[in-house]
Amino acid sequence: MKLLNSIRMGGREMLPLVEGGKGVSATNHASSGAWAAAGGLGTVSAVNADSTDALGNIIPQIYRGRTRGDRHEELVAYGIAGGVEQVRRAHEIAGGQGGININVLWEMGGAQRILEGILEEAGELVDGVTCGAGMPYKLSEIAARYSTYYYPIISSARAFRALWKRAYSKAPEWLGAVVYEDPWLAGGHNGLSNAEDPLRPQDPYPRVKDLRDTMREVGISDDVPIVMAGGVWYLREWENWIDNPELGTIAFQFGSRPLLTQESPIPDVWKRKLTTLNEGDILLQAFSPTGFYSSAVRTPFLEELIHRSERQIGISTEPHDHRTHLLDVGVPGNKHYYVTRDDLLHARGWHAQGYTEALKTPDDTLVFETPTMAKTVRKDQADCMGCLSQCRFSAWAEHLDKNSTGRLADPRSFCIQKTLQDIAHGSPPEDNLMFAGHSAHHFSTDPFYSNGFIPTVKQLVDRIVTGD
Repeated sequence: MKLLNSIRMGGREMLPLVEGGKGVSATNHASSGAWAAAGGLGTVSAVNADSTDALGNIIPQIYRGRTRGDRHEELVAYGIAGGVEQVRRAHEIAGGQGGININVLWEMGGAQRILEGILEEAGELVDGVTCGAGMPYKLSEIAARYSTYYYPIISSARAFRALWKRAYSKAPEWLGAVVYEDPWLAGGHNGLSNAEDPLRPQDPYPRVKDLRDTMREVGISDDVPIVMAGGVWYLREWENWIDNPELGTIAFQFGSRPLLTQESPIPDVWKRKLTTLNEGDILLQAFSPTGFYSSAVRTPFLEELIHRSERQIGISTEPHDHRTHLLDVGVPGNKHYYVTRDDLLHARGWHAQGYTEALKTPDDTLVFETPTMAKTVRKDQADCMGCLSQCRFSAWAEHLDKNSTGRLADPRSFCIQKTLQDIAHGSPPEDNLMFAGHSAHHFSTDPFYSNGFIPTVKQLVDRIVTGD
């Protein structure tokens, strides 16, 4: 294994090791501060970050507003307060070592206001802002205004070129690094384009080389790192990337491995679940209310979503083509839908199995659910607090007229805020969305974790440096 030398990233010298900033409360001050203290770049998640009371207890994010707009304002206030607290505590733990970034999802609700609020109150403690989930054109402008570095997350050279031409070329001095998040290997939301097949992964090397070539074309120095994110477990498997003149300066992001550390804030039940994963347990799927593909563990929660979409039939309000049979199960008496003969038989079969509620989708289809689950879906949709800029599950839209997408809320998806808050704060992983990258199965095979060993972040970083 080659010697892993420090690099300059975001104006600081550090190991080329980046902690991935994982969603709602899965990366906080404890893990990111310890990662920075070990010499790398720690990343505080600024997505619905936790705040604590005077006794150190986590303050539940309860929404009391009567309207979605009111609840959205509460969400933004929670986000700023939690982000500021997490940054300050991480900075104390880091002790001046490494660096501390904050991670923001551009498509989260109130993203710009939350980012600006955190930087306004604690910007002097933030080394950089990592941002993806969409096309964050305003990222460079905001970062430059607060004299901090920006780290766009992209999944192709084409996406970076668009960001550079439209916005980033105006603030090149604040570009800390470019994070290449592989759309087939990374956990969480992935940037697959319409031209890419989710079932046909591509080799990341030529894609990253294409990104470096694009960066060179627009005059960006090879000293500005590209961070390889997704599928990174053993550095020895990436040895040919290190000090490779074709790729320029490279750093590596670890998203899954920091979850299983002593400082990791995720509950013990989640940590135990990680150690049981097999290679086929992580699924790249399209149920997210964001509309993006995402990689998550195949839990009963995810299986339920899969089967809900399978219990689906096309409908018409008037008979035509093959839809000549009046649907006689699952719909209120004042509704009349016409279906094919086969779909009528399917619907009757599902009804007999207890899936007696038909929920209409935006695509002129019905999905069949149990009364209990149908009630949960409707309540979750009604409780929406606008955690996304646009949500297909609730039809919320932050910047559109009447805060609505103008489409019917889609019952084939789910409330992502609810399930990520629940799993992060102790609810069973089996009943929730459990994001994971496609290398997470190594927890069950890597001898480093044998006999139930859970390392500190420092022990993990020391292990990673060896190549293992």
